[in-house]
Amino acid sequence: MWTAEKRERHDRSGLRYPSDLSDEEWRIVEPLIPPARRGGRHRSVDVRAVLNGVLYVLETGCQWRHLPKDLPPRSTVHGYLHLWAWDGTLERIHHDLYQRVRVQEGREASPTAAVLDSQSVRAAEKGGLQRTRSATTRVRRLRGSSTTS
Repeated sequence: MWTAEKRERHDRSGLRYPSDLSDEEWRIVEPLIPPARRGGRHRSVDVRAVLNGVLYVLETGCQWRHLPKDLPPRSTVHGYLHLWAWDGTLERIHHDLYQRVRVQEGREASPTAAVLDSQSVRAAEKGGLQRTRSATTRVRRLRGSSTTS
């Protein structure tokens, strides 16, 4: 239920874009983002601005080329999104936030129950994932051979 305290806490009017991270949100997320790699050039990009760029695209659904000019370049934002997906950073952030919300709601951090529907069970018994994988691989092979001829 919305109370005056909750409205004030979740007010986003002071932010540049509604998708931007507040200072409180950034304090939670910042430790979950890996530091720059050792050696080579030093990281010159503001990681908070990069994450704000990712969140802007996710919230608005805009195309990458329509990313506002006051955010980092689209190639930088897109590159970090792929890097964080590859190295598990996005998964770690999601998992940490998920657990925080559960604890905040007075529940255990990790759920102890699971629900399966009968259709998922039937697909697993028939090797659904394996069949899907082989079907898509076959299509890729066919497409690849026609383009090289």
